[in-house]
Amino acid sequence: MTSYDEYGEPEPLRHVEHVMGTVFSFDLREVHDADRPRVLAALDGAVVGLHRVDELFSTYRQDSQISRLGREELTLSQCEPEVRDVLELCEEFTYRSDGWFTPHYAGGRPDPTGLVKGWAVERAARMLASAGAGSVCVNGGGDVQVHGGPWRVGIADPMRRGELLAVVEAHGELAVATSGPAERGCHILDPHTGRPPADGLASVTVVGTSLTEADAWATAACAMGAERARPWLQRQPGAEAFVVTAEGTTWQTSGFARFSAELCVS
Repeated sequence: MTSYDEYGEPEPLRHVEHVMGTVFSFDLREVHDADRPRVLAALDGAVVGLHRVDELFSTYRQDSQISRLGREELTLSQCEPEVRDVLELCEEFTYRSDGWFTPHYAGGRPDPTGLVKGWAVERAARMLASAGAGSVCVNGGGDVQVHGGPWRVGIADPMRRGELLAVVEAHGELAVATSGPAERGCHILDPHTGRPPADGLASVTVVGTSLTEADAWATAACAMGAERARPWLQRQPGAEAFVVTAEGTTWQTSGFARFSAELCVS
């Protein structure tokens, strides 16, 4: 039987899954009795789907299809449909970013890492919302897709672990993706030189409706460096950004303020 909180709302369904080298958390609210079996089944399906993404796309697994494709043991036509779909999306974002987002290692081996986690989270969140969860939040290693709400998503300070610089308030469908060297070191390179950008950024957070797109744009902006990223981000339709420079200063695109909530400091 479903339990209810003091306001008469069903208690949230929560789940944490370790996969793809990071932590995914699910927070599902407004799940009523009639929808609960379907939502629980969708949650199970979403978790299975994340493990499938890892099996197909992990560049650390020698048996993944993306690794085998890079070694030319498979052709693209022999890969699963998800692989073809993701690589097509990567090519689309490469074109739309004038080559700053790239799905390849040096040498041409496919590497959709800059997009696939956001794609996987967005897909899982939509599955859960379609199953009947009135309010959904899926967080994959700090990249977040929500439906319903309201939700509050913190933007971490890359210079001070555990502290926040800003908070995004989300109603409806919203995505928040962050890229930068704080967690994994300098792993985003200028695709034109193969080296870190000379004027690298500490972090780029992009807010939009699609986490697939927000993830790709945050990666592209980091690859550009500070001088190119600011005007480019300002021009992107349907996306806003909050950026931390290497010196620790911040700036934001002109429309970011409409998503910003008050940051409570204890």
